[in-house]
Amino acid sequence: MNEPRITLDDAAVDFPIFDAKTRSLKKSVLGRAGGRIGTESKVPIIEALREINLSLTKGDRVALVGHNGAGKSTLLRLMAGIYEPTRGRAVVRGKVAPIFDLAVGMDPEISGRENIIIRGLFLGMTRKQMEARLEDIAEFTELGDYLSMPLRAYSTGMRVRLALGVVTSIDPEILLLDEGIGAVDAEFLAKARGRLNELVARSGILVFASHSDEFLADLCDTALWMEHGQIKEFGPLHDVLDHYKGRRPLEDPA
Repeated sequence: MNEPRITLDDAAVDFPIFDAKTRSLKKSVLGRAGGRIGTESKVPIIEALREINLSLTKGDRVALVGHNGAGKSTLLRLMAGIYEPTRGRAVVRGKVAPIFDLAVGMDPEISGRENIIIRGLFLGMTRKQMEARLEDIAEFTELGDYLSMPLRAYSTGMRVRLALGVVTSIDPEILLLDEGIGAVDAEFLAKARGRLNELVARSGILVFASHSDEFLADLCDTALWMEHGQIKEFGPLHDVLDHYKGRRPLEDPA
């Protein structure tokens, strides 16, 4: 059986920006003789990621850090196969569970129990697998009778509880996690962290984007620092965090 792997070779992701005059992609393509969009057609390009070289294998637990707009979310989506590289190569082997928005895959018009099944299917599980996990998830969420009510009756915190119950019940080979669990109370978050640790232990590769040093230290041992769409540093977690937070200077290689 092949083990999970993520390989990025000089990978780049570009986004063309179309204004009212150049909104039509067809018009832009037909209006140029060749070359990359944004060259002859004068459509501005945002280089969201540049020259990304990375190889991750089973057992890697990577914290993804950087300021907002540094390219973290784009990198996660490249790893998930949501974005294709504009240049370079991206090879991802293994069952991927991308968890970027805890609300994705949930329907406000159906019950919490039905949403547990739907969300699990969205994350690559089978209906039979989710039905077997249903009571465990229900107990974890502590939502009781609310699980029979439509999701639109839930508060934000209740929705996060439900989503976390599903997320922490799956068995991924590659887990791509973008933190979005701040809406729950501290006591429940402590409970959820225990299940997240178990989830990470079951996964082959973890890449976790978060602004919480404590949370990252809980789940990761290495870190990847993104800045302006490029990898600034990749190495031991505490070293990278110290450099990123300015606690110690990052020495430029000679």
